[in-house]
Amino acid sequence: MGDDSRTFPTRASVQVGDELPELAIELTRTLIVATSIASRDYQDVHHDPDLAKQKGSPDIFMNILTTNGFVGRFVTDWAGPAARIRAVNIRLGVPNYPGDRMLMTGRVEAVEPDGEVVVAVRGANRLGDHVTGTVRLALGAA
Repeated sequence: MGDDSRTFPTRASVQVGDELPELAIELTRTLIVATSIASRDYQDVHHDPDLAKQKGSPDIFMNILTTNGFVGRFVTDWAGPAARIRAVNIRLGVPNYPGDRMLMTGRVEAVEPDGEVVVAVRGANRLGDHVTGTVRLALGAA
């Protein structure tokens, strides 16, 4: 265990336009299969390459529950342990296939009068946008 001296944004410090640190996620076959099983999504397109191809996909691809989890991780890595996610509104685009790399980026879009923060998020791979949307959260008060 090390000293985690990172500082996290607070309601008083965050401003519209603040950029979140990028998060690069290497999309291995193991990650796609394991997260699909962990989220109890047994659809064959998430773990069986032959059946995925029979259904018109070039390979297996990531499920939406995993994408949603990465969106939450991305925002809370920035916001810190005192933050609370209030709402996630995402839209899927192109699939995440094994061997791809998803780059998560984000920007503070609004700071509401009640102190909640709205962050616009984007996860893109070589094909384009995999996920776009917004996350509404309450930050720590300090």
